[in-house]
Amino acid sequence: MLLAHLWLGEAVHRLHQGWSEAAAPMPARLVVAYTRELKAAKPPARVAPAAPKPKPRPAARSSAPKPPLEAAAPTELLPESVAQEASAPVPTPASSEPAVAAADPPPAAAEPAASAAGTEETLPGPEWPPSTLLSYRLSGNYRGEVHGNAQVEWIRQGPRYQMHLDVAVGPSFAPLISRRMSSDGRLTPAGVAPQRYDEDTRVMFSQRRRSTLLFHGDAVTMPNGSREPVPAGVQDAASQFVQLTRLFLTGAEPLRAGHVIDIPLVLPKRQYLWRYEILGEEELQTPMGRLQTWHLKPSKAAGGGDLSAEVWIAPSLQYLPVRLRIRQDEQTYIDLMLNAPPQQGAP
Repeated sequence: MLLAHLWLGEAVHRLHQGWSEAAAPMPARLVVAYTRELKAAKPPARVAPAAPKPKPRPAARSSAPKPPLEAAAPTELLPESVAQEASAPVPTPASSEPAVAAADPPPAAAEPAASAAGTEETLPGPEWPPSTLLSYRLSGNYRGEVHGNAQVEWIRQGPRYQMHLDVAVGPSFAPLISRRMSSDGRLTPAGVAPQRYDEDTRVMFSQRRRSTLLFHGDAVTMPNGSREPVPAGVQDAASQFVQLTRLFLTGAEPLRAGHVIDIPLVLPKRQYLWRYEILGEEELQTPMGRLQTWHLKPSKAAGGGDLSAEVWIAPSLQYLPVRLRIRQDEQTYIDLMLNAPPQQGAP
């Protein structure tokens, strides 16, 4: 009888999981060709973010009689809800996760005249780093000492982006634990605007788990289905690292010991006003030699099983994260150290 109950519970769990994944498949992962190796160099000059194009002034009113009403163009008849759906990324089933090749950004004339919100859309400017792949050596503690590997992939395709953090604990051919943290969204003059975040975890001999956040401008749908308001500039667990890089590239935030950076953050369990304190400069030994970095640490720990991250930013590598320490609690953490030169796509 006990075995029957266990089997039934597991079957119901798998069925419920299947319904959840069918209802919210992950976006197809973008793919880009990496053509060059990033070399350590003098920090790039600060680049101001691209400003949105000014709206044309309305034509002066004329006293002449109005012409007969003409039929509107088909695009003007498109309901706002349909326009939003047409501009959103098209999901594909999570089981196959086919790759979508990232082409060169189309010319500005090919971009839609207006976004779903009704404002003119601007292609990302030079303040955004090109598509980049970073590989890390993993060490840490999870019920004992652990080792593995990880990679961070930042992909740009026109005004769309994806950010993936893939972690594998144990041998690469049969990891004990693997986790993917993926953010998908848009690049705007105001910064990174996530539209979806997925946290997918697999543990050997147990069921796969996924948590999904869906962003709707001024609100977010949490993994439990509740809808909560969010402040402007909100980030997820993966997009926050790109937002930090952009803040330093543009000079919007200074790299100065003692300075604190506030980032509204939504993690799978709850929302936070995340505060990164800049502790100071640290020199790290990497495969690229010794690199000067700035160490940023959250001023408080996350709660309820959410993860927090310390980050070491290298100005000589376009302010990219050279080291990450992702912590669940004092005894459970992983430490990621860059173990190869970053690879980048064409600018």
